[in-house]
Amino acid sequence: MSFLDCTCISSHSQVQSISIEEQYEDVSHQCSSSDVSPCSVLTDEDDITDLSTDPAHYQLLSQLGRGFNNLSQVSMARHILSGRLVAVKNTNLDECTEDELLQLMNEVLLSRLFRHPNLLTSRLVFSSSCQLWVLSPLMSYGSADSLLRSCFPDGMSESLIAYLLYGVLRALEYLHRMGYVHRGVKASHVLLSAEGRVCLSGLQSVYSLMKDGKRMRAVFDMPQHSPSLLPWLSPELLRQDLHGYGVKSDIYSLGIVACELVSGRVPFQDMPPTLMLLQKLRGSHCCFLDVPPYPLGDMGALKVSRSGVDSGIGESVATGSLTRTATAERPQSPAPKNHSATLHNLVQLCLQQQPERRPSATALLTHPFFRQVKKHTRDSFLSLMYPAVPVSCPPDTPPSETPIQTCNTPSPTHPEPEDSVWDFS
Repeated sequence: MSFLDCTCISSHSQVQSISIEEQYEDVSHQCSSSDVSPCSVLTDEDDITDLSTDPAHYQLLSQLGRGFNNLSQVSMARHILSGRLVAVKNTNLDECTEDELLQLMNEVLLSRLFRHPNLLTSRLVFSSSCQLWVLSPLMSYGSADSLLRSCFPDGMSESLIAYLLYGVLRALEYLHRMGYVHRGVKASHVLLSAEGRVCLSGLQSVYSLMKDGKRMRAVFDMPQHSPSLLPWLSPELLRQDLHGYGVKSDIYSLGIVACELVSGRVPFQDMPPTLMLLQKLRGSHCCFLDVPPYPLGDMGALKVSRSGVDSGIGESVATGSLTRTATAERPQSPAPKNHSATLHNLVQLCLQQQPERRPSATALLTHPFFRQVKKHTRDSFLSLMYPAVPVSCPPDTPPSETPIQTCNTPSPTHPEPEDSVWDFS
C-alpha cells in the first residue's frame, strides 16, 4: 500500500499498516559499537517495532506539542497491552492539502529508511479512518529548546553542550554519508531521552544529494520552512545563487545551535530577514559574552573556568546548573562567562563563511571539545540535567477511550502551548 492511498482511507474502517521496502544498509550497529557514551546507546524501550497497529491498544495520556502547520498533535501514549510509553503523532489526512500530503509522505519514507541511534525515526506507521498514526520512542526530557526555556535560561554547562552536540554530529555524519542534507538543525530538533540518548528530529526538511544515481556536489532547492528557521540557515543556502549548497550548511547550523545552547538565546533572531542575510554574507560571527582566555589555535593546557560554567575539560559537571533553580527569572543583563578555548574554536570552525573551510561532521567528532563526552556515565548524565526532570506518565491515569478525531472534523487551531515538551515545527 502506498502512502498516497491514505487519502482514501476515510471510507474504510479497518486499520491498514504502511509497509515500506528497506532500501538502505543498516549501519546503526556499526555506529553504536564504537561509542560507549549514553548519548548513542539504544535501549529495549527504543524498539517499538513489536507493538500493535491497532489504535484501540493505545491510551493517549497528555499532549506534548503540535506540528506540521498545526495539523498534527503529538501525545504521550501508553501501549495498553505492554504498558510501554511512546510518543504518538496523529495527523488528520482529510485536512491536508496535496502538497502537505507529499510532505508527509517524504517524512514518513525517510523516517522508515534511516536507521541510526541518534536520529529520531519511526519504524511503526499505520492509518485508521482519516488518521495517520506515527509512533516513535518517548524522548522524556523533550527538546534542548524547551530545556533552555524551562531550566537553563542563561545557557547550559559546557559538559552538557558537548554531550548534546556530539549526538547531533553523529546523526549528521550518518545523514551526510548517506547523501542527505538535513537543513533543519536547531535546538528544538534536538531531543533527549530519560536514558540520555540524544536524537536529531526534523526529517521533514531533509533533502537528497543523489540524482540519477550520482551524488551532486551542490543542490539548489530552497527548503519549505517557516521564517522562524532563518537564523539557523547558512549564508550559502540563504543566498540561493548558482553555487548552491551542500552538507556543510548543516555544520553552520550546528554552530548556531552551539551559540544557542551557550547563551540561551538564538543569534540573529531579533534581526529583520534582510539584515540577517547581510550580516551572514559579511561573515559576522555570533559572539559569546566573553573573550577567549587563550589563543584559539592553542589546544594545550587550559585552566579551569571560574565562571560557574563547566569548561568541558574536566571541571565538575553541571556546576552552573546546580546553582540555578527551575523557577529562576531570566536576568536582563547576564553576567559575562568565561568559556573554554576549545568551545570558541569549535564555534569558529562551524561558522566559517566559506563552506569549504568548515570541517566535516566526521572531522568535528574528533575535536578536543568532545574528549569529555565518552567519560560520561548514566549517573553523570543525570547530574548534568539537574534541575530538569523527564516527563512521566500522569499518576493514576483513569482508563479512557482513545481520542480519535472524527473524519472531516477540523483540528484545534490554537497555537502550540508555550510549555510544550517537544517542538515539531
